[in-house]
This record gives sequence, C-alpha cells and structure tokens, in this order.
Amino acid sequence: MMMMQQLSETPKQKNSLLNAMNRFIGAVNDMDQTILVPSLLRDVPLEEEREMGGLKSEEDEGDMYSYYELLKSIRTDMEWGVRCASADEMRKESMKIGRSHSSASTCSSASSCSASCSEEEDEGEDEDLQKQFQFHLTGLQGVLSKLTQQANSLTKRYQQEIGIGRWGQ
Repeated sequence: MMMMQQLSETPKQKNSLLNAMNRFIGAVNDMDQTILVPSLLRDVPLEEEREMGGLKSEEDEGDMYSYYELLKSIRTDMEWGVRCASADEMRKESMKIGRSHSSASTCSSASSCSASCSEEEDEGEDEDLQKQFQFHLTGLQGVLSKLTQQANSLTKRYQQEIGIGRWGQ
C-alpha cells in the first residue's frame, strides 16, 4: 500500500496543502493504530457533539464507529483518489428500486453527464482561475484541519472509553 511521503514541516510551510494532508493522514493513521477493536465504538454515543458536529452525513447513526469509518474512508479517497461519486449514487438508487445495472453503464452515463456539464462550464468560464483556486485551497485546508482535529478527538475519546487515556503521556 503506497502512502504519502511524510514531509518535515517548516514554519513557512505550515499552511501548505501537503502539510495539511500529511497531518490529517497521520492523525487517521494514529487513530487506526490506537483503535485495535473498532467494534467497541459501535453504539457509543458522541457526548462531545461540538467535537464531531461538522462531520455528519445522511447515513451516520451518530456513534463513534460511524465517524471512525468516515475518517478512514476520507483518508483512502485522499491516498487513492475519489471514486466516481455520481456512479455510486446511481448504483445505490438502482439497488433501492430493484433494477440491476452494470457499473460500466452507470459510469458511462455519469461520464456523459459530466461531459455535458463540462461543456456548459467552459462556455461560462469568465472568472479568474487563480481566485477560484485560492478559494478552494483555503476551503480544503480548513476542512482538513477540522478532520484532523476530529480524528485526534476520536482517538482520545476511544482511549478514555477503554481506560487508557493517560498511557504514553
């Protein structure tokens, strides 16, 4: 399994995207190594809603296990690339309805949607690309910072739950 190379962080690079990614991946790796029995997280409510409040999805039950799985999934997406999200959604919908579509046809229809959206965006692209990039970069760094804090909080909370909160400190 290929991991991102750990970079030493200098004061000038503190706000770099690569360092933010490394901090997040490191926090999730630490969480993964600390939590030896993830099933213990099932049905453990999040007492600290403020710690995990920004990381909710429709499928979350609100327990520590769902956050653990979500953080690991985000790490995997960062390391290996994002899966075709619209294809996943279309596949889930087709399973609910009871129809079975091949993933190839799902991806091809998602690709055609993506291509038509792309053509429309090209026509209306009058904005400054540098401003767009800086906006998204700032947002991504903010999200990575929050995710890192949440992975660290989940690790500490697990240690408290199993009674090893002070070990190694």
